[in-house]
Amino acid sequence: METVQQFFDLEAFRIPSVRPTDILEILIIAFLVYHVLLWAKNSRLWSMLKGVIVIMAFILFAEFFQMNTILWIVGNFFNVIITVVVIILQPELRKALEELGRKNFFSNAFFFGDMKFQERFSDKTLNEIVRACVEMSKVRTGALIVIQQDFSLAEFERTGIAVDGIVTSQLLINIFEHNTPLHDGAVIIRGDRVVSATCYLPLSDNMGIGKELGTRHRAGIGVSEVTDSLTIIVSEETGKISVAYEGELDKSVDSDRLRDRLKVLQNKHAEETHIKHFARKARVKR
Repeated sequence: METVQQFFDLEAFRIPSVRPTDILEILIIAFLVYHVLLWAKNSRLWSMLKGVIVIMAFILFAEFFQMNTILWIVGNFFNVIITVVVIILQPELRKALEELGRKNFFSNAFFFGDMKFQERFSDKTLNEIVRACVEMSKVRTGALIVIQQDFSLAEFERTGIAVDGIVTSQLLINIFEHNTPLHDGAVIIRGDRVVSATCYLPLSDNMGIGKELGTRHRAGIGVSEVTDSLTIIVSEETGKISVAYEGELDKSVDSDRLRDRLKVLQNKHAEETHIKHFARKARVKR
């Protein structure tokens, strides 16, 4: 009898073996929970979590005191509650899925298509954009310029008027000049061409954005949250130049800082295509 009791005592205090897959599973769960909480903090879900915690505490209370009627109601309406939450958080869930799709987890491991080794836009285009922004900043002409990368901006282009003109400082300044037909809205640049003007962009609902920023800045941040584009904003009130990228706003940049940001964007594509070019050649040789 004592031997059996000792066996159960040992079983109770025995530390289970940990496999490498268990550690990997813990890391994956921790990673997912961290990013879900990070996403929730900048959305309406953060305030709803407090309500969820109160409801969960109430359910535990009902479970502890065996309040069967309440537990039956919760059990039967659980699926309905989940559906309602999904409907309420539909914009946030869509944004989260779009961000997940932009991560390009497999693009660095697999190379599809025949990509050419080239820069995203020319040095002339870069200089023309900087010159236009500096000139508009001096006279406090409001501007909103979106520069496309890999993510298509076709849905935003369709909200504006097609231009399809070579990027020049004169063209950009004339578009955003006060009381001109195209000055209201955003300009979209793809490569070395202005493809569309007077485009409507999604406004960011990030609660951390300062109240001093207006609709133009919120639109610039908003499109950078749902696409991989870089947006340049010239304030009509202060004349200051800001850059929005990946949901972050770089305020009050000067011409040198703006040029550096555009250089990074320009060379990023060149470096990526350069790597893919040699990786593809290496696979062919094998």
